[in-house]
Amino acid sequence: LAYRTYGSPNNPAILIPTCFSGKIETTLAFLYGSDDSVLKDYYIIVIGLLGGSESSSPSNAPEPTRFPQTSYEDNIHLQYKLLMALGIEKLAAYIGFSMGGTQAYYFAILYPDFVQRVVVLASSARTSWHNKSFLEGPIAALESSVDWHDGLYTEPAVRGTRAFARVYSTWALSSAWFRKEQWKRLHCETVEDYLVKVWDNAMGKWDARDLMHLVNTWRGGDISDHGPVKGDLPSALASIKAKVLLMPSRTDLYFPPEDSEEEVKHLRFGELKVIESVWGHLAGG
Repeated sequence: LAYRTYGSPNNPAILIPTCFSGKIETTLAFLYGSDDSVLKDYYIIVIGLLGGSESSSPSNAPEPTRFPQTSYEDNIHLQYKLLMALGIEKLAAYIGFSMGGTQAYYFAILYPDFVQRVVVLASSARTSWHNKSFLEGPIAALESSVDWHDGLYTEPAVRGTRAFARVYSTWALSSAWFRKEQWKRLHCETVEDYLVKVWDNAMGKWDARDLMHLVNTWRGGDISDHGPVKGDLPSALASIKAKVLLMPSRTDLYFPPEDSEEEVKHLRFGELKVIESVWGHLAGG
């Protein structure tokens, strides 16, 4: 696992994992707030997802095409071992956005006595059918590109990853975001300018096998595999001991607040706070 720590290890610990197509350096919003007390009061560990290009991934493996598919469970068990190696006996909080939020749920159910609080930002305990269907669009764009070569490419599959990013891009925001021309807040003059600067030059430059690896992890998300009754999500949610704060975005197109509203009904110590924003899924990050 690739990771960075901030603050004193003598303080209560908080774990923040990366999200889909996120890097450690893009998961440091807590460093830029107006209140610097976070680093004075907490020890923060930021950890990269397996397959996310920083931790073990196809792109940094000796034989990329033979890199085994990993799961949410693999990530959480390794994170726990890392915390043990760092001498941490309990997490004050686990905070995650998108795939990071699902990791937060997994940590709470796999290590129920280790984490006290969980914050789930624009995410869910189980990858929904709608979510899986949405992912098929960017996957098809990547796999249909001339440079994908069934994943056996030897040169970067840039046409494929840019196609993946273009298909993904509109899902990440809301129709209101486009109607209000919010791309101008990102110093982009036009939608095309925005797509090039924000998507082609970011997700569009990822390693294609890494993107597919993360997608496959995402598609397999379901904490009910570890609940009292396999496949029963309500009972899995009810078994979580930690306090859970759910923060979906009102305009999220693929982790809608309705899913969180259903989940919070079954959490023993759950609270729901909807983010009112036109920034869609990205409002949570």
